[in-house]
Amino acid sequence: MTNLNFRTLDLNLLRVFDEVMAERNLTRAAHNLAMTQPAVSNALRRLREAIGDELVRRSGYGVEPTPVALALWPSVRDALSLLRESLAPGTFDPATAHNAFVLAMADATAAKIIPGLVRICEREAPGVSLRILPLTTRDPRQLLDSGTADLAIGHFPGVLAELGAVHLQEENPQFLHERLYDGEYVVVMRRDHPMAGRPLSLDEYCEARHLLVSFSGRPFGFVDEALTALSRQRRVVLTVNQFFTAGRVVATTDLLTVLPRHFVGATGMEDKLALSELPLPVPPVHVDTLWHRQATHNPAHRWLRETIGRAAAQGFGPDSA
Repeated sequence: MTNLNFRTLDLNLLRVFDEVMAERNLTRAAHNLAMTQPAVSNALRRLREAIGDELVRRSGYGVEPTPVALALWPSVRDALSLLRESLAPGTFDPATAHNAFVLAMADATAAKIIPGLVRICEREAPGVSLRILPLTTRDPRQLLDSGTADLAIGHFPGVLAELGAVHLQEENPQFLHERLYDGEYVVVMRRDHPMAGRPLSLDEYCEARHLLVSFSGRPFGFVDEALTALSRQRRVVLTVNQFFTAGRVVATTDLLTVLPRHFVGATGMEDKLALSELPLPVPPVHVDTLWHRQATHNPAHRWLRETIGRAAAQGFGPDSA
């Protein structure tokens, strides 16, 4: 990398760089910046010359950042965010706001939170819009880091453990989290299943055929981890990535599944399903909000986090995601 001359560097180039890195696509970046694509390309060319690195290379329908770009981007994002917060008004008026927020969560979490969140927005922030992305991972930090989502909501035990360890070494961790609610999983089966209506033994549970809800598609979940600790295992014959699909499938088959307790009512098939307690101890399920630290002091984002907390409190009973 060449030595930058900040006295002559056009700081608008850093805005373009940030948007291109977030979108990984010059056309979308140009649209977001209200610029033409040639203007974005020209800005990148000037920044390349100033930094002495290619920064991005064409890849498929978008661009792929170089290692130098990946190393530079967090500092640029933090600096731009700090500058925006310093120059912009320090308040957020939901009644007149027209922000569009992107949230990542599973369908079970959305069933608990979104109805209340929409009611609050209709009443207090009619100009605000929401977009919900399906959660396909237990580690959504890349979504947050890239700006694809403003906030992720779910059960992220691995991420929170790692952040706890990082926090012991770093004063300002890159991601922050807050407990939203605690949940509970239950065994779900069709109402006339041979095992319905009575407690399950561990042997019965292990010998049954199971449907697993897995965001990533990996046929191994937290119940399997708990069984492994007991030197036991179950037979997973079907894996899906939505709780809703799981509820519909077990309502008409002999498969067992595990769902958040509150979500059974949201399947629309509660009268066709029977619930049973898990016949083994499992770790507590906590549902947390997770966000990038650069959004922490943003008034709009702070309002979003507080409002999601209010919506969760209006939900219909404990669950997990």
